[in-house]
Amino acid sequence: MRRRQLGNQGLSVSAIGLGCMGMAGVAGMQAMYGAVDLDEAVATIHRAIDLGVDFFDTAEIYGPYINEELLGRAIKGRRDGLVIATKFGFRIVDGRAQGADSSPANIRKVCDESLQRLGIEVIDLLYQHRVDPAVPIEETVGAMAELVAAGKVRFLGLSEAAPETIRRAHAVHPISALQSEYSLWERTVEPDILPVCRELGIGFVPYSPLGRGFLTGQVQRAEDYPATDYRRNDPRYQGENFDANMRAVAAVKAVADGHGATPGQVALAWLLHQGDDIVPIPGTKRRDRLEENVAAADLKLSTDDLAALDAAAPVGATSGERYGSAAMMAMVRR
Repeated sequence: MRRRQLGNQGLSVSAIGLGCMGMAGVAGMQAMYGAVDLDEAVATIHRAIDLGVDFFDTAEIYGPYINEELLGRAIKGRRDGLVIATKFGFRIVDGRAQGADSSPANIRKVCDESLQRLGIEVIDLLYQHRVDPAVPIEETVGAMAELVAAGKVRFLGLSEAAPETIRRAHAVHPISALQSEYSLWERTVEPDILPVCRELGIGFVPYSPLGRGFLTGQVQRAEDYPATDYRRNDPRYQGENFDANMRAVAAVKAVADGHGATPGQVALAWLLHQGDDIVPIPGTKRRDRLEENVAAADLKLSTDDLAALDAAAPVGATSGERYGSAAMMAMVRR
């Protein structure tokens, strides 16, 4: 597995990481992307390590808590050389997020709890999961920096932050990575957020790099998923949006056919071609999908391939909002 640098502070990771969210769901939605099989999830993490993947992404809200515990169980005895990333930023009550909480007191509390659940002595990359409008970013990053000084955290990150927030945070302590949604069907970071990251020397970690599975082409309409599945309420899976977005997927499939690859591999390869500072973290809970995703690191796209993909899925062309609720939309780019 090739390696890439996130930021300029010395954080080196595999070119493709593993997003662990779907292995246990989020805030009560354990089956948000289909049934959960914890044993297969552990086997998938072990297979990832065998294939050279060393960058694993989780968060306290995943489960909540279950996902960190699962990852901790999977890496026990295999911790050396791995980069473990987790996130804080929500007030969790009765297993559900009840708004943001990036107060220094909560950050210190959550860090200790995450370390215990993961069974590790230091968190390699700690993200603020969502910006808390009630707490100045300088105060939040200041508390995170104290954890670095205490030896509990190695590197700092933000998620779904706006350009000015990124600048203010980076002025307090170097930010090594920004995690935000980025894929062929979600390119709105390109005009302003990616340029700021590159100006400041911050790496970029795309979550949902397969468009919540849509770019694989192996999806159904929203109404065909069970009520417990996240995609049931995803606007981009619904009605005319589904039809319009599938037309873009057809272009991805055409490029894939030319390489003897899958559409998902092409979607990941496209991201890797956008810059050496980009490290996608496709989520999966199955070994076969993991192996497919990892193979994308070796897929070379031609100039004509990239032009065809850009034409089929330009910035802002995807039909439908990113999230199905105003509350979720309000938590991004702030």
